[in-house]
Amino acid sequence: MICYGATVLDLVEDLVDAYAEVFSAPPWNENEESIQRFHYRLCNDADRPGFRAVLAQSRQGIDGFAIAWLTPKSLPDTRTYAKVAAQLGPDRVRELLVGALELDELAVRRHARPAGVGRSLLSELVDDAPSGRAWVPMSRRATSTVASYRRLGWHEVAPLPEAGGAGSDVVVFLAPGHPRAELAA
Repeated sequence: MICYGATVLDLVEDLVDAYAEVFSAPPWNENEESIQRFHYRLCNDADRPGFRAVLAQSRQGIDGFAIAWLTPKSLPDTRTYAKVAAQLGPDRVRELLVGALELDELAVRRHARPAGVGRSLLSELVDDAPSGRAWVPMSRRATSTVASYRRLGWHEVAPLPEAGGAGSDVVVFLAPGHPRAELAA
């Protein structure tokens, strides 16, 4: 199920509960303050252009979710955007990321992981992306997550040589169907 814009806020408490279960566990170990920040971010991010949340639900409630929005023409000076811009350079940011669907969060409860819920959420999200253009930035230290995206066919975008190569702490992946995936290497 996909929710667009502020309609997701009807489920905000359920999403925060799922987020808390997933991200308070290792390796993330987020505390109550971080979980409350997610609640605040979700309420604000729902107003972003192109915001959407893909949800997996069962009788147990929300089993998982993915949150994304369209990447603006100029990357904000927050979170990992400065690192992404430095790694890729303005031309590749414009060509690969601007107007593409940016995955911000993917959370799958432990009981739903063996059923492939994460893979299904990503697939549904990419199917809803403009021309298959989707991407995700993540910490290189999240080694199991990085490995999962590679296994699922996402394409790691190589940093510009002057950006420090593989020494960067941020990894940018393009969705398997991204029409410019050949530029990833």
